[in-house]
Amino acid sequence: MGTQRIRSAWGVFLLSMVTACAVPGPEKGASRTGVQAEPALPADWTLRDLPGKHATQYSLSERGARHCVLAQADSSASLLRRHVALKPDELHQVAFDWWIGSFDSSVGVTDEPIDDAPASLVLAFDGDVSRLSLRTRMMFELAHSISGEAPPFATLMYVWDAKAAPGTVLISPRTDRIRKIVIGSGVGSSGDWLHFKRNVAEDFQMAFGEAPGVLVGAGFMTDADNGRGKAEACYGSLQFLDAAYRPLPGSLIF
Repeated sequence: MGTQRIRSAWGVFLLSMVTACAVPGPEKGASRTGVQAEPALPADWTLRDLPGKHATQYSLSERGARHCVLAQADSSASLLRRHVALKPDELHQVAFDWWIGSFDSSVGVTDEPIDDAPASLVLAFDGDVSRLSLRTRMMFELAHSISGEAPPFATLMYVWDAKAAPGTVLISPRTDRIRKIVIGSGVGSSGDWLHFKRNVAEDFQMAFGEAPGVLVGAGFMTDADNGRGKAEACYGSLQFLDAAYRPLPGSLIF
């Protein structure tokens, strides 16, 4: 499985992403400043905008006779996220279902300057921040001062990419604290539901070269802002599984 450096606009709004991946504090339902009416969303999941970006719209819906969270991006990028608290010895695998709909972009995260993705699962992990470089700690402190939330020690993303081969690991050139694993690619869509099951510890080891800490946050992200296009995806059940394949707290089951 190859590892590539992202030559893209990912680094341009890195601080926004670090802030968005910050561990969500106690919140009551979904909220976004200036929005008149909130869409119905799963309990304990909240909307998180990226500063300077138009927001992707998330709402409960159905695709292929299955309930899901519909994400509709129009030159936009934002997250739907929730707090999680799962220790490494508890969390064995993550299983999730995606329905990939329309996707305008003809290039992927490895083609400058586009790094749009119709579907992403974002996992935020705790760790010893004192081990990080001075530059990274300063960036984290700035993100904390802007958002009021502490950024995670590491962020692992499972993404659908337009071009990069499944299994590719993508590392931001501006910080190595956000890394992506491509789990599917292409701009076409069969309209069928796709099921993924990943060993979290193995994937984290592959991406970061060390064992993961506590999983503290999870999120969905559909973005089409850099290519100024449109993207649509539906997120089905998301299950955090123990060694006996039993769902753990924080799972989203439709």
